[in-house]
Amino acid sequence: MTDDDISIQASALNHWFGAGEARKQALFDIDLRIKRGSFIVMVGPSGSGKTTLLTLLGCLREIEDGSVLLLGQELRHATTAQNVRLRRRLGFIFQAHNLHESLTARQNVLMGLQVKGRLNREVSDKAAAHVLTLLGLANRLDYLPANLSGGQKQRVAIGRALVGNPDVVLADEPTAALDWETAASVVDLLKHLGQARGTTTMMVTHDNRILDRADRILTLEDGRLVGDENRA
Repeated sequence: MTDDDISIQASALNHWFGAGEARKQALFDIDLRIKRGSFIVMVGPSGSGKTTLLTLLGCLREIEDGSVLLLGQELRHATTAQNVRLRRRLGFIFQAHNLHESLTARQNVLMGLQVKGRLNREVSDKAAAHVLTLLGLANRLDYLPANLSGGQKQRVAIGRALVGNPDVVLADEPTAALDWETAASVVDLLKHLGQARGTTTMMVTHDNRILDRADRILTLEDGRLVGDENRA
């Protein structure tokens, strides 16, 4: 693979939490090269460092030791402005949907475009409606979160992450609140984006139903990368 084929590269990445005697190492010597357009699943026991690694790769935590190249940009010692520009090229999906309760499903998704500075109202409205329709919410566009089920709220959050056509999607347990049919449709959509647009997805999950759809499965235990299975 050439450098242009790589979305994410981590080299000798270590991370700690706490200070002094309470300081504890959370990640140990992580080395990764993630191909553009691939669908990567990270598995491992709770507390193994999966979410910590995801947030480091998504420039949500400061790189303390080692190197992370995200879309060609070194994250260690990156400026605030550089991090902001990079985050605009990412889509984040977390287990907690974090929807604004006073906004409709469509308006919540529109926020995914506003943070990227794309504010043409007519085009944005159509884009938000389109992604929600793909997620099976065509008849819920103008519903407030209070009138949506847990799974529907999670689909809105997924739509908010995908609406701006991100280069990389970082997802932490995004299918936990979804039935299998819906979860499969979300995963298939992410895989389609990888094939059609080169979108790279890294997903943390305990959902074993998804593993068969992964291009690659990374296994973390006690902060160490102990498994790397290529299924593509």
